[in-house]
Amino acid sequence: MARGFSIIFAASVLLVILGICRASRVGICYGRNADDLPTPEKAVQLIQMHNIKYARIYDSNIQVLKAFANTGIELMIGIPNSDLLAFSQFESNANTWLKNSILPYYPATKITYITIGAELTEAPNTTAALVVPAMQNVFTALKKAGLHRRIKVSSTHSLGVLSRSFPPSAGAFNSSHAFFLKPMLEFLAENQSPFMIDLYPYYAYRDSSTNVSLDYALFEASSEVIDPNTGLLYTNMFDAQLDAINYALMALNFKTVNIMVTETGWPSKGSPKETAATPDNAQTYNTNLIRHVINNTGTPAKPGGAVDVYVFSLFNENRKPGLESERNWGLFFPDQTSVYNLDFTGKGVVDMTAGGNNTGSNGTWCIASSSASEAELQNALSWACGSGNVDCSAIQPSQPCFEPDNLASHASFAFNSYYQQNGATDIACTFGGVGVRTNKNPSYDNCLYATTGGKKAIVNNATVGPSKSSSSSPQRSYWWTQHLLVAFPLFFLVPF
Repeated sequence: MARGFSIIFAASVLLVILGICRASRVGICYGRNADDLPTPEKAVQLIQMHNIKYARIYDSNIQVLKAFANTGIELMIGIPNSDLLAFSQFESNANTWLKNSILPYYPATKITYITIGAELTEAPNTTAALVVPAMQNVFTALKKAGLHRRIKVSSTHSLGVLSRSFPPSAGAFNSSHAFFLKPMLEFLAENQSPFMIDLYPYYAYRDSSTNVSLDYALFEASSEVIDPNTGLLYTNMFDAQLDAINYALMALNFKTVNIMVTETGWPSKGSPKETAATPDNAQTYNTNLIRHVINNTGTPAKPGGAVDVYVFSLFNENRKPGLESERNWGLFFPDQTSVYNLDFTGKGVVDMTAGGNNTGSNGTWCIASSSASEAELQNALSWACGSGNVDCSAIQPSQPCFEPDNLASHASFAFNSYYQQNGATDIACTFGGVGVRTNKNPSYDNCLYATTGGKKAIVNNATVGPSKSSSSSPQRSYWWTQHLLVAFPLFFLVPF
C-alpha cells in the first residue's frame, strides 16, 4: 500500500514538474472579416513560411480546415455566438456538426481546441446562458468520438469578465456573470481545459493615457508598478492583466485552471486621436511580447509559468466596424507584404523601421541551404514565386538565371528576391528553415541578384493583386478600459 502511494505521489510530482517546465507557445489569430484577403491556401503558406506553429480561426470553415491539412499547425477553431442556441438545445446538433464538419478533416488538420462562443460578457444574458450547455454537448460529442482528451473545449472572454483588476491581487470576477461563469469554471477544471482571455494593453493606454504610460503598455517601462497587497513589482501591463485573472481564479479556488491568452496585439494605424497606433509601436509591443512569452518569464504572481499567447492578427481586415484601428491589427497587408517585421521565434534581430517593405540588405543575400532536401526547396520555391509575390521570370528557360538548371540555384534566386523586397531581415530568409544568409554576392555571369533597394538586372519585383476571401472575427471590446486597472496610481511608480 505504501509503495503504491509512493508511485502515485511520484507520478503527481512529475506531472507538476512537466507542467511547470512546459514551454510557452506563440500563435497567430487568422481573422477573415475582409473582402480583399488571399485564399486560405495562400494564408496558410504565409503562416508556414514564418514558422508559426499555432493558429486560431473563428469558425469551422471547410475551405480553411482543408488548407491547414498536413501542415502540422495546431489549430483552434470556433463556434460563434450566433450558433450557440442550436448547439445548446440538442446534443444531436453537436454530433452532426462534429461528424460533418470536423471528423472528415481530422487528424490531417490538427485541431486542438474548440472555442464555444466569444467574449460573452459583452453579449446579452440570454446568449451567455447558452454557452455551458453548448460546451457540454460539444464535449460529449468529442467523447463519443474518443477525441475529448485531444481536443479541448473552452470559451474566450474579454477583461470585462472581471469586476476589479487593480491591484492585480484584488482581481475578482464580476458577480453578475456568475450564472454562467461558475459552471463554466467547474467544466474547465474537470476537463483540464484552459480559461481563455483576450488582453489588450493598447486600449488601456489609448483610453487613459494620463494614468498609463506608453512604455508600460509596450513592455518598455523604466519604472515598476507595485501591488500594495503583495509587494509584487510589475514592469508591464500585460503581466498585471494576466495576474488579475490568476488571482480571480485563485479566489474561487480554481488554482489548477491554466490561462491561455487567445488574443493580444497592437494596431499599426488608427484615427487621428489614436496616436499610439503606429507600426513602430505595434512592432515594439509584439516583439517584446513574444520574447517575454518565449523566455518563459511568467508573471510576478507565477514566475516561470508557461502561458500560450495568440497574436491578433494575421491580416488587416477592412470590413471590421469601429475606429480606424479596428481594421489595422494585422501583421500583413492583404497582398501578403509585411506591415512591419516580426520574428515569431523571439530570437532574431528586428528591423525597427516603420513598414515592412523597406529594403537595405547591408551587403547580405539570402540563398538556399545546402542541407535542404529537394522537396523542401521545391515547396519554398513554389511559395516564393506564388504567394511570396516574387518575380521569377529570370529563372525561366532562356533567361539569365535559368542555368544552372537545378532547384538550389533557382530557389536561391527566388529566396534572395523575396528577402530583399521584404526588408532583408532574418525572418525574411527563413523559408521554413531552408534559407540562409550570406555575405558573398551570389551573382554570376549575367545573373545579377537583387541588392539594397530591391533592384535587379532583369525585372523589378511587382506585387500581385490579392484574391478575395471573407469570414469574421469578433470586434475588440472596449469595456474593460473602464476598469481600475487602467488607473494605476502614479504614486505607485518606483524607479529601478
